Amino acid sequence: MSHTVLHIDASARQQDSVSRRLSADIVAKLDATEVIRRDLAEPLPLLDEGWVTSTFIPPQDRTDAQAEALAFSDTIVEELQKADTIVIGTPIYNFSGPAVLKAWVDQVARAGVTFRYTENGPVGLLADKKVIVAVASGGVQIGSPADFLTPHLKVFFGFLGLQDVTFVNAETVETLDLAA
Repeated sequence: MSHTVLHIDASARQQDSVSRRLSADIVAKLDATEVIRRDLAEPLPLLDEGWVTSTFIPPQDRTDAQAEALAFSDTIVEELQKADTIVIGTPIYNFSGPAVLKAWVDQVARAGVTFRYTENGPVGLLADKKVIVAVASGGVQIGSPADFLTPHLKVFFGFLGLQDVTFVNAETVETLDLAA
């Protein structure tokens, strides 16, 4: 049986990054037949007027410029859709995640693609995926009132329909049940 893992790293540090090491350890323990790698230390486009405008136009009606405005977003949304398990390695910078992680969140939150609006409110279009977030923090305790990262990601993934979200740090990685 195939099992695709999307492995995302958000740390700006290429060397000596605890979150990168932790996420790599988790991915190595998964029974993946394919690993899609996304390193957010590489520049990510930020949302701009062209991106926002293009999302309101049906794909078949978009101009080449509008399709190009969404090309990166389309690529990372496809990565997310293809994955059975998403593993994110991220530090906490200044009480939250790195700006590049927020940029990734903005690029994958797409009405009609990863969620839709209904008369009863938004509904996530992704399901049956496990999300594991490996968090490294030099001072902010995970789950403390100063931790704005984990509640944000929990709400965000739930908004997309992903309810199975686990947060781990260096102290809890050994107790993680990857089979669940």
